[in-house]
Amino acid sequence: MFYIHYSHKSVLLNEAIQSLNIKATGMYIDGTFGSGGHSKLILSQLNKRGRLLAIDKDLLAVKIGKHIAEQDDRFTIIHSSFSKMINHVKNIGLIGSVDGILLDLGISTFQINDCSRGFSFMQDGLLDMRMDISSGISAAEWLSKASQENITWVLKNFGEERFAKNIAKILVSKRRYTPIIRSIVLSKLICDAIPHRNMNKHPATKSFLAIRMFINNELEEIMQVLKDALIILSPRGRLVVISFNSLEDRLVKYFIREHSCALSIPPKLPLTNNQIFSKYKNKCQLKNIGKLTPSKQEIKRNIRARSAILRCAEKLAI
Repeated sequence: MFYIHYSHKSVLLNEAIQSLNIKATGMYIDGTFGSGGHSKLILSQLNKRGRLLAIDKDLLAVKIGKHIAEQDDRFTIIHSSFSKMINHVKNIGLIGSVDGILLDLGISTFQINDCSRGFSFMQDGLLDMRMDISSGISAAEWLSKASQENITWVLKNFGEERFAKNIAKILVSKRRYTPIIRSIVLSKLICDAIPHRNMNKHPATKSFLAIRMFINNELEEIMQVLKDALIILSPRGRLVVISFNSLEDRLVKYFIREHSCALSIPPKLPLTNNQIFSKYKNKCQLKNIGKLTPSKQEIKRNIRARSAILRCAEKLAI
């Protein structure tokens, strides 16, 4: 099968699985299957009673997952967005019974290297950028219709691009004569619009990230799955999220902070801990386990790991 030629290194692989605190008989969800690196390691730690449900929007990732599912009946993969995870968990009757959820918010190597997807600003290909090519509009289609103000807003708010206005102006001017339908063309136009360049980062990095996140509705989907995780997880179930940019990490960080509490309980109160925590049950639903980043050795082996941040939280048993 053609997909076996794609090579992808899962970032923070061992750290993510350790953070899940896997029970051999547990039920786990890999919300971003990708090429299956995390799922395979989870499966290696489950016994015959353990189960793993994987979800991915990418049809190629689902094809890879189905090959695993054919050989391992503990494993199931669904073509869907992780923002719809709660619906799939309801369908199998496991709301409140999932022992761990893993989300790797990075883009897979096979997606970047596939020129036809348009994710890379270093390769020429059709400007698509959809994670799920079976639905939604492509980046090229959006760029052909979006106003200059809308493009500016997307680049500024999703990519934190300081030259967003300059870039949008050039894109709108260019498309009057020639449609922007190829990734290398978009990359060159962005480079031409940026007067001051960071020597350590390609000028198109932030804009490509911004357009991809907007096209795929990534931030809203992350917010939805984080909210639903509180319902899906069992008491003491773990939520592990690996993010690769500041916007994603900020969402995860503040979500965990918002739903965690480190109460300072005065001594000798005639109340049990359960009685005290019950007063804050809407606020105190998670325990913040902590944050991890890749080692220098991992970054040396895989430069794409350099921006990764792993955050872990555990659902309180209240």
